[in-house]
Amino acid sequence: MSNKSKRILNNEQLDTLMTAIRRDNLWHDFFYTELTTGLRRGELCGLKWSDFDSKAGTLKICRTIRSGKGGTLEAGDTKTYAGKRTILLPHSTIQLLKKRKETALTEWIFPDLLNPEKPTHPAGAYRQLKKFLAEAGLPDIRFHDLRHTFATHALAGGVDAKTLSGILGHTKASFTLDTYAHVTGDMQRHAAQVVGDFIQDIL
Repeated sequence: MSNKSKRILNNEQLDTLMTAIRRDNLWHDFFYTELTTGLRRGELCGLKWSDFDSKAGTLKICRTIRSGKGGTLEAGDTKTYAGKRTILLPHSTIQLLKKRKETALTEWIFPDLLNPEKPTHPAGAYRQLKKFLAEAGLPDIRFHDLRHTFATHALAGGVDAKTLSGILGHTKASFTLDTYAHVTGDMQRHAAQVVGDFIQDIL
Protein backbone atom coordinates (compact mmCIF):
# COMPACT_ATOMS: atom_id res chain seq x y z
CA MET A 1 0.00 0.00 0.00
CA SER A 2 1.50 3.32 -1.00
CA ASN A 3 1.91 6.19 1.40
CA LYS A 4 -0.46 8.25 -0.75
CA SER A 5 -3.40 6.04 0.19
CA LYS A 6 -2.59 6.31 3.90
CA ARG A 7 -3.96 9.24 5.83
CA ILE A 8 -2.65 9.64 9.33
CA LEU A 9 -3.91 11.94 12.07
CA ASN A 10 -1.19 14.05 13.64
CA ASN A 11 -0.97 14.64 17.41
CA GLU A 12 -3.29 17.63 17.38
CA GLN A 13 -5.90 15.86 15.20
CA LEU A 14 -5.69 12.77 17.40
CA ASP A 15 -6.39 14.90 20.47
CA THR A 16 -9.40 16.43 18.68
CA LEU A 17 -10.73 12.96 17.80
CA MET A 18 -10.21 11.71 21.37
CA THR A 19 -12.19 14.71 22.69
CA ALA A 20 -15.07 13.88 20.32
CA ILE A 21 -14.97 10.20 21.37
CA ARG A 22 -14.98 11.06 25.09
CA ARG A 23 -18.34 12.79 24.65
CA ASP A 24 -19.98 9.59 23.36
CA ASN A 25 -20.62 7.03 26.12
CA LEU A 26 -21.88 4.39 23.71
CA TRP A 27 -18.87 4.36 21.37
CA HIS A 28 -16.03 5.65 23.56
CA ASP A 29 -14.67 2.25 24.65
CA PHE A 30 -14.74 0.82 21.12
CA PHE A 31 -12.73 3.66 19.58
CA TYR A 32 -10.42 4.08 22.57
CA THR A 33 -9.48 0.39 22.26
CA GLU A 34 -8.90 0.83 18.52
CA LEU A 35 -6.62 3.82 18.99
CA THR A 36 -4.54 2.02 21.65
CA THR A 37 -4.21 -1.33 19.83
CA GLY A 38 -4.41 -0.66 16.07
CA LEU A 39 -6.65 -3.69 15.47
CA ARG A 40 -8.31 -4.28 12.11
CA ARG A 41 -11.97 -3.25 12.19
CA GLY A 42 -13.28 -6.83 11.92
CA GLU A 43 -10.88 -7.99 14.65
CA LEU A 44 -12.11 -5.32 17.04
CA CYS A 45 -15.76 -6.18 16.33
CA GLY A 46 -14.99 -9.87 16.85
CA LEU A 47 -13.53 -9.65 20.36
CA LYS A 48 -15.11 -11.83 23.06
CA TRP A 49 -14.65 -11.64 26.82
CA SER A 50 -12.95 -15.04 26.66
CA ASP A 51 -10.16 -13.29 24.66
CA PHE A 52 -9.43 -10.83 27.48
CA ASP A 53 -7.14 -11.84 30.33
CA SER A 54 -7.51 -9.09 32.92
CA LYS A 55 -4.77 -10.49 35.18
CA ALA A 56 -2.15 -10.73 32.45
CA GLY A 57 -3.47 -7.60 30.71
CA THR A 58 -3.64 -9.33 27.34
CA LEU A 59 -6.06 -9.65 24.45
CA LYS A 60 -6.16 -12.68 22.17
CA ILE A 61 -6.93 -11.84 18.54
CA CYS A 62 -8.31 -14.95 16.87
CA ARG A 63 -11.34 -14.01 14.76
CA THR A 64 -12.66 -11.31 12.48
CA ILE A 65 -16.24 -10.24 11.76
CA ARG A 66 -17.31 -9.50 8.20
CA SER A 67 -20.54 -8.98 6.29
CA GLY A 68 -21.96 -12.09 4.66
CA LYS A 69 -24.74 -12.51 2.12
CA GLY A 70 -27.88 -10.48 2.73
CA GLY A 71 -26.24 -8.31 5.36
CA THR A 72 -25.62 -11.18 7.80
CA LEU A 73 -22.48 -11.24 9.92
CA GLU A 74 -19.88 -13.98 9.67
CA ALA A 75 -17.04 -14.75 12.07
CA GLY A 76 -13.91 -15.99 10.36
CA ASP A 77 -10.24 -16.54 11.06
CA THR A 78 -7.89 -13.56 11.13
CA LYS A 79 -6.10 -12.52 7.94
CA THR A 80 -2.95 -14.67 8.30
CA TYR A 81 -1.47 -17.11 10.79
CA ALA A 82 0.45 -14.13 12.20
CA GLY A 83 -2.93 -12.44 12.57
CA LYS A 84 -3.73 -14.91 15.36
CA ARG A 85 -1.88 -13.27 18.20
CA THR A 86 -1.93 -12.23 21.83
CA ILE A 87 -1.16 -8.60 22.51
CA LEU A 88 -0.22 -6.85 25.72
CA LEU A 89 -2.56 -3.95 26.40
CA PRO A 90 -1.67 -0.48 27.69
CA HIS A 91 -2.64 0.01 31.36
CA SER A 92 -5.44 2.47 30.51
CA THR A 93 -7.07 -0.03 28.10
CA ILE A 94 -6.85 -2.86 30.67
CA GLN A 95 -8.66 -0.66 33.23
CA LEU A 96 -11.26 0.38 30.66
CA LEU A 97 -12.05 -3.25 29.71
CA LYS A 98 -12.11 -4.40 33.36
CA LYS A 99 -14.70 -1.72 34.15
CA ARG A 100 -16.67 -2.58 31.01
CA LYS A 101 -16.72 -6.27 31.94
CA GLU A 102 -18.57 -5.49 35.18
CA THR A 103 -21.71 -4.57 33.21
CA ALA A 104 -21.27 -6.96 30.26
CA LEU A 105 -24.47 -8.66 29.11
CA THR A 106 -23.14 -11.01 26.42
CA GLU A 107 -19.98 -12.82 25.27
CA TRP A 108 -19.01 -9.93 22.96
CA ILE A 109 -16.75 -7.17 24.31
CA PHE A 110 -18.38 -4.72 21.89
CA PRO A 111 -21.91 -6.01 21.23
CA ASP A 112 -24.31 -4.46 18.77
CA LEU A 113 -26.04 -1.57 20.58
CA LEU A 114 -29.51 -2.66 19.42
CA ASN A 115 -28.91 -6.42 19.49
CA PRO A 116 -26.39 -7.33 22.24
CA GLU A 117 -26.40 -11.03 21.27
CA LYS A 118 -24.53 -10.01 18.12
CA PRO A 119 -21.18 -8.24 17.72
CA THR A 120 -20.89 -4.64 16.57
CA HIS A 121 -21.40 -4.50 12.80
CA PRO A 122 -18.23 -3.30 11.01
CA ALA A 123 -20.39 -1.04 8.78
CA GLY A 124 -21.92 0.59 11.87
CA ALA A 125 -18.45 1.27 13.28
CA TYR A 126 -17.43 2.82 9.96
CA ARG A 127 -20.47 5.12 9.93
CA GLN A 128 -19.81 6.19 13.50
CA LEU A 129 -16.19 7.07 12.70
CA LYS A 130 -17.36 9.23 9.78
CA LYS A 131 -19.79 10.98 12.14
CA PHE A 132 -17.03 11.73 14.66
CA LEU A 133 -14.72 13.06 11.94
CA ALA A 134 -17.40 15.31 10.44
CA GLU A 135 -18.44 16.71 13.85
CA ALA A 136 -14.82 17.38 14.84
CA GLY A 137 -13.91 18.95 11.47
CA LEU A 138 -11.21 16.32 10.85
CA PRO A 139 -10.01 14.83 7.53
CA ASP A 140 -12.36 12.20 6.10
CA ILE A 141 -10.10 9.19 6.75
CA ARG A 142 -10.92 5.48 6.44
CA PHE A 143 -11.29 3.19 9.46
CA HIS A 144 -8.06 1.42 8.44
CA ASP A 145 -6.28 4.77 8.76
CA LEU A 146 -6.87 4.61 12.53
CA ARG A 147 -4.63 1.51 12.44
CA HIS A 148 -2.03 3.45 10.44
CA THR A 149 -2.31 6.34 12.91
CA PHE A 150 -1.68 3.96 15.83
CA ALA A 151 1.31 2.34 14.09
CA THR A 152 2.87 5.65 13.03
CA HIS A 153 2.63 7.13 16.54
CA ALA A 154 3.94 3.88 18.09
CA LEU A 155 7.01 3.86 15.83
CA ALA A 156 7.64 7.57 16.33
CA GLY A 157 7.29 6.99 20.08
CA GLY A 158 10.11 4.44 20.04
CA VAL A 159 8.32 1.07 19.65
CA ASP A 160 10.63 -1.14 17.57
CA ALA A 161 9.43 -2.64 14.27
CA LYS A 162 9.56 -6.26 15.48
CA THR A 163 7.35 -5.52 18.49
CA LEU A 164 4.98 -3.43 16.39
CA SER A 165 4.66 -6.14 13.71
CA GLY A 166 3.60 -8.55 16.48
CA ILE A 167 0.94 -6.13 17.72
CA LEU A 168 -0.38 -5.46 14.22
CA GLY A 169 -0.34 -9.13 13.18
CA HIS A 170 2.09 -8.65 10.31
CA THR A 171 3.95 -11.78 9.21
CA LYS A 172 7.32 -10.05 9.07
CA ALA A 173 8.88 -6.99 10.69
CA SER A 174 10.28 -6.10 7.24
CA PHE A 175 6.69 -5.64 5.99
CA THR A 176 6.02 -3.27 8.90
CA LEU A 177 9.20 -1.32 8.10
CA ASP A 178 8.25 -1.09 4.41
CA THR A 179 4.71 -0.01 5.23
CA TYR A 180 5.89 2.73 7.57
CA ALA A 181 9.06 3.76 5.73
CA HIS A 182 7.95 7.42 5.95
CA VAL A 183 8.17 7.24 9.75
CA THR A 184 11.43 5.31 9.93
CA GLY A 185 12.95 7.85 7.50
CA ASP A 186 12.10 10.67 9.91
CA MET A 187 13.48 8.61 12.80
CA GLN A 188 16.72 7.96 10.93
CA ARG A 189 17.13 11.68 10.25
CA HIS A 190 16.57 12.38 13.94
CA ALA A 191 19.06 9.64 14.90
CA ALA A 192 21.66 11.08 12.50
CA GLN A 193 21.19 14.49 14.14
CA VAL A 194 21.62 12.99 17.64
CA VAL A 195 24.74 11.06 16.59
CA GLY A 196 26.14 14.14 14.85
CA ASP A 197 25.65 16.30 17.94
CA PHE A 198 27.18 13.60 20.14
CA ILE A 199 30.28 13.23 17.92
CA GLN A 200 30.68 17.00 17.75
CA ASP A 201 30.66 17.19 21.53
CA ILE A 202 33.47 14.62 21.71
CA LEU A 203 35.54 16.34 19.04
